[in-house]
Amino acid sequence: MSLSSVQSTLSTLKSCQADLGGCMDMVSDVALGIVEAQGMDNSPALKKLEEMILECSRLDREINCFVESVDEMTAQVRHEPPEAMVHLRNSVKERFNELMAGVTDADLQRHSKVVAFRDSVRKYAMQAGQSAAENEEEELDEDIAVTQSQTNFICPLTQVEMVNPMKNKKCHHYYDQEAVLEMIKARHKNKKKFRCPKVGCGNTDVQQSDLELDLVMKRMIQNHKRQSGKT
Repeated sequence: MSLSSVQSTLSTLKSCQADLGGCMDMVSDVALGIVEAQGMDNSPALKKLEEMILECSRLDREINCFVESVDEMTAQVRHEPPEAMVHLRNSVKERFNELMAGVTDADLQRHSKVVAFRDSVRKYAMQAGQSAAENEEEELDEDIAVTQSQTNFICPLTQVEMVNPMKNKKCHHYYDQEAVLEMIKARHKNKKKFRCPKVGCGNTDVQQSDLELDLVMKRMIQNHKRQSGKT
């Protein structure tokens, strides 16, 4: 085993971790579909999905612990004789077990995707309830028109309707995921800060860590497209 092969394996594992994050977003999106269909946030199906996303949280934490243990142990091996590589596997395993022993259920509950899942379900259930109450008093088409007039689905960067809206946790503005991440990367590559493009916003240093995918907004956009006949 060589250090280069170890790093190659880690790179593949991190790619799988990114795919896992995408799967967790898909689970959340399915949950919102159930809320939309049933109008409540406490169905058995939602409970199953919550259990699923918690299991994904555990797997994500295991990957983090494994990557951390490999990084720590390989850093030590670099300063030791070549024969120390023979013991790398056992060293990584021992450190991994130590890290995992410190992982609690509370840690899994605090995973950002788990928190986002619960917040999205709660918010969408409230929104569905409000829409149901409004529909008792007015036609659905009128309600949709009001909702569309109150919500801006246009990305300030691309000037087109967002596909994967990301919310800025600091200034609460929205941008399309692909556009904003590319812009931040480009600005940082030139050693410059990325300013929120929303007119009048004073947020002059938007970081990727400030952004989170807003699944409720994404579903609102999808519903808007269906209602307007877009594909």
